[in-house]
Amino acid sequence: MQAHSNIEKFFKNMTEIPQFDHSIYNKAKELQKKLTKPIGSLGKLEDLATWMAGWQRIIKPVINNAHCLIFAGNHGIASNAVSAYPPEVTAQMVKNFKNGGAAINQLCDIAGLKLSIIPMELDNPTKDFSKELAMEKTEVISAMEIGFKSVPADCDLLILGEMGISNTTAASAISCAVFGESVESMTGIGTGLNKKQLQNKISIIKSSLKLHGRNFLNTISLLSCYGGREICGIVGSIIAARLNSIPVLLDGFVCTAAASALLLYDKKILDHCLISHLSTEPGHSKILSNLNKEPILDLKMRLGEGSGAAVASLIIKSALATHNGMSTFSNAEVSKKIFNENISK
Repeated sequence: MQAHSNIEKFFKNMTEIPQFDHSIYNKAKELQKKLTKPIGSLGKLEDLATWMAGWQRIIKPVINNAHCLIFAGNHGIASNAVSAYPPEVTAQMVKNFKNGGAAINQLCDIAGLKLSIIPMELDNPTKDFSKELAMEKTEVISAMEIGFKSVPADCDLLILGEMGISNTTAASAISCAVFGESVESMTGIGTGLNKKQLQNKISIIKSSLKLHGRNFLNTISLLSCYGGREICGIVGSIIAARLNSIPVLLDGFVCTAAASALLLYDKKILDHCLISHLSTEPGHSKILSNLNKEPILDLKMRLGEGSGAAVASLIIKSALATHNGMSTFSNAEVSKKIFNENISK
């Protein structure tokens, strides 16, 4: 760990973080009113375009350099049979990612996303957090620093995802600690558990929460108890994106749970993040309710690996294509009055 890492500076010395530019946002809203369509007729596409404008600080935001980062890590909690698959699958899937054979590869290709796979000490799983701390605080900071440094400075949309056998167990524990929800409501089948296996998973999480507690003063302490390296990597990348005003698309349950750990630092730290889709993992809807955020899509997905976020990036691109490319009423010589009269009828 560096003596003065970006992560340490952020948590110890940051007094101000970049905020949404409401002036640019309002100008983008005014542009929307001039486009050749009834006001509001493109629904959420209009909202997404103006939201992007506020974070990119430009009336006509762009996506020319979107990056998809997939962090991978292994978890000691896997020794408790909380997943339908063994930990070796994490490394096998990383190889599949790098060979171009996974869902995320196909989705990044069609969405025009630059894909980076970031394995994090796969041969060195975190400790079993049902018995001890998952990670030392120095390990947490080091993993977060990797995530921080993985975000290109010229990125204009960041898509985040993960791979890690048993990481839904870690995500459930983190979510229960942050939001105070019941373990049952925050825990799902993950990779495909049966009813008996799910009850074991719930029991393991309950015993872990009893051991470490739910009340944490800061993000690093929370992640030290329940985190995985890939979860910490996601958190670090979210911090880097915020410091550079880069809009973020979070994937499903694990990714959103990881992001939620930052609420212990600042309740508005995730304002630059959109929720790409609603996972079928039951805890995801609970998190979104607590965050007061709506997903862009609901496709009944639960794969992880950034797949939902990659699909949602196409919606963001559609929003910007209409916002930036449509003619105004004056340019197209179309009567705005006719549109407004039709709306009022």
